[in-house]
Amino acid sequence: MPDTALQRPSGLDTAPLLTPLAELLRAWLPRQRWFAGKGRPVADVTLLSTTELYPGCLHLLVRTEHLGPPSHGSADSPAAEDCYQLLLGVREVLPPRLAPAVIGRVKTGPLAGLTVYDAFHDPKAAGLLLERLRRSGTAGPLLFEADPAVTVPSGLAPRLLDAEQSNTSLVYGDAFILKVFRRVQPGINPDLEVPRALARQGCDRVPPPAAWFRTTQPREATLGVLQPYLRGAADGWALALESLGSRQDFTGEALELGRATAEVHLALATAFPVDTPSPDSNRRLAEAMHERLDAAARSVPELRPHTAGLRSAFDALAALDAAVRPAQRIHGDLHLGQVLRAGRRWSVIDFEGEPARPISERRRVQSPVRDVAGMLRSFDYAARSRQPWRPEWAERCREAFCAGYADAAAWDPREEPELLRAYETDRAVYEVLYEARHRPDWLPVPMAAVGRLADHP
Repeated sequence: MPDTALQRPSGLDTAPLLTPLAELLRAWLPRQRWFAGKGRPVADVTLLSTTELYPGCLHLLVRTEHLGPPSHGSADSPAAEDCYQLLLGVREVLPPRLAPAVIGRVKTGPLAGLTVYDAFHDPKAAGLLLERLRRSGTAGPLLFEADPAVTVPSGLAPRLLDAEQSNTSLVYGDAFILKVFRRVQPGINPDLEVPRALARQGCDRVPPPAAWFRTTQPREATLGVLQPYLRGAADGWALALESLGSRQDFTGEALELGRATAEVHLALATAFPVDTPSPDSNRRLAEAMHERLDAAARSVPELRPHTAGLRSAFDALAALDAAVRPAQRIHGDLHLGQVLRAGRRWSVIDFEGEPARPISERRRVQSPVRDVAGMLRSFDYAARSRQPWRPEWAERCREAFCAGYADAAAWDPREEPELLRAYETDRAVYEVLYEARHRPDWLPVPMAAVGRLADHP
């Protein structure tokens, strides 16, 4: 049976459209991996904007309202309201291959009798979205913008990646990858802002944006970014596990990764303003770390016996006379899953930061040591994910990473032990909270680090 198109001009009447959809979305949204409000029922769904990209495909921005307060100490609980981006396909009959994408069948209103589904799963919809991105233009409140220096071929076959958690990604012909931000926040997303700025600096460690799209209603916000796809590349996490499984050395890779990280930090310090630290910078930073520890300990009882020892790391930071490292733009969520290796060369990806945090917070300048600490913790995670545990593997990688970083950056994070320990401790506390809420079986991994950091002399 041929596809049934939704024959309707742009400028849909939103009230009759949303009313029958709202009930379906209230049930469907909480089941999605990228939905941030797990454990908090959706009280209401409000339509913020509707754009018909082509007959039978609707782009929606919806606001969800949640019941109940956020969990104590939760770093990723949503606010009372959230905004999500949806691409909805509408058909009379859905082919079997799209069965996993079904949202539901509409009973009343303009879409009565039609089946609504997540169109990012539909190769036709994904292909037409790429056509929109290939050339700059508008569709209602949506703005599609392309780098004129980059040619994106037509007709690239799309495939949906199934490993995403907080976003949705489509690969086109193994040549480009489109990241679609599901949870939308006002402002420019760092995953567009930072790679664009680094491309202007000539930094080739980060794939540059080829095209992107954004909305102007109800407020300016980034919706998605198209970048070159590093064909044949493997992420650092997979490579680390392969090394552990085969009992191969990984220090050479860690050394080069340290150099790559430093190169990106140096480019960021040139592309964006840096902030000379004030005399009380360390105190204010330590206070924020204390607050996060307090919140996490309220939620995770296993953390409470270690809090005194963990506080000593933050107190040592606060006691320093002055911050010695200027604050600058950083990656913000650096770990082995955020780096790719093609051949012998590392690239850094995913500058979005922690998606649960407000964009304004993710765009703040911070110490580059935070990124270093994130990668050091990631080596430890990899080592403990395989049995028997090989702490010596993690330690060698940690030392090699810092050595490579020092070689490229001309300063060594190990020479600022109070700052490095404080950031490692803060990261471990975050990991404990995350694992307790999402992957309880993994909780022993960060708890082992907590014990080590708490017992630090």
